[in-house]
Amino acid sequence: MSKPIITCTEVHEFEYEIRDHNPVDFIYEPGSVYIGRGTALRIHTDIGVSGEYVTRGLAGAPMLSTTAPWVVGLNALEREKIYQSLKLWLKGRAWQGIGLIDIALWDLAGKYYDAPIYELLGGYRKKLPCYASTHVGDYIKGGLNSPEAFADFAEQCLKMGYPAFKIHEWRDVTPKQGIATIHAVGKRVGGKMDLMSDPANSYNTFADAVKVGRACDEEGFFWYEDPYMDCGHSQFAHRKLRQLIKTPLLLTEHVTSLEPKVDFVLADATDFLRGDPNDGGITGIMKLAGAAEALGIDLELHAAGPAHRQCMAAIRNSNYYEMFPVHPKLKTLSYSPPVYKSNYWDGLDAIDKDGCVTVPEGPGLGVEYDWDFIMKHRTGGAEYKEGSAIKNPRFGRIK
Repeated sequence: MSKPIITCTEVHEFEYEIRDHNPVDFIYEPGSVYIGRGTALRIHTDIGVSGEYVTRGLAGAPMLSTTAPWVVGLNALEREKIYQSLKLWLKGRAWQGIGLIDIALWDLAGKYYDAPIYELLGGYRKKLPCYASTHVGDYIKGGLNSPEAFADFAEQCLKMGYPAFKIHEWRDVTPKQGIATIHAVGKRVGGKMDLMSDPANSYNTFADAVKVGRACDEEGFFWYEDPYMDCGHSQFAHRKLRQLIKTPLLLTEHVTSLEPKVDFVLADATDFLRGDPNDGGITGIMKLAGAAEALGIDLELHAAGPAHRQCMAAIRNSNYYEMFPVHPKLKTLSYSPPVYKSNYWDGLDAIDKDGCVTVPEGPGLGVEYDWDFIMKHRTGGAEYKEGSAIKNPRFGRIK
């Protein structure tokens, strides 16, 4: 079979409506309408096989103006070679420039071999246990506006079949509010489902993080994630926090790339590792999963999506798929762009009776994108063909 040589890459930026949800703070906001933005990537080859990936946000788009033209003319199956070379080129810059390209290349490979990505990765399971990962706390009647409301929602999720529940406290949360919420949820469903707390870096001080962490200890929480305003970057501070509380820590969502994440573990600053395919791609996630396995710990994937499902289905040492963000008043993940033509979706009701989702079985990512919608709502982008590839003056092109 001929090797697929990349002939063209397309980058498209598009807009879509986000209703009843503040996408800046991840807060339920009934009646609101925001404009969301997404990035769509297509990689074409000389044998007619293409790879695709669509994600919310434009974070990767600026870096794609560098990486997308550069891969034209390369063998689309040489993902490791492309990953390593882009890693050298992009030092210190946004890794989404690698991640989005890499995911599209894996989608292309799956279509080339007529197999879902998780099978190419080795395959481990087809059903993925989920946790209900809430919107950030709000002040809306009927919403997540009190500790009791969080406990009510946790009980609702338990009845639906979710085996685990994660609290995202209010943006202006105080330790008193956080502790009350942890105890309310713990008293209601503790021992019946795994519980997590993710303040999303909202507590002001290390002392606040310690106080709330001790409440997690009392309720036997499964993990405690990104507690205070260091933005999850300080190895020293989180090593100290581990010494003062019993609840396992989950860090490195905001630490990009493979080596700094592993350094966090070696510094005794986290118990679980956090990874996202958008950061370094599927190639990067599988390296991180292998590093975690070698150290005897688990890797938890951040957020939801078809690339996340394909990765988790091939990883043994991962516990839960994050259904984020869910809310008692919303059935779908309100911030996600409506870009799937196939029978794929993430949302509060997306789980089966066992609290699981399945991995898409089609070739590549296993989903069909609605390119009519994307192009109708396109706001910008570029197309790169043979002759437009950029040469790096220091490292040159892959031959």
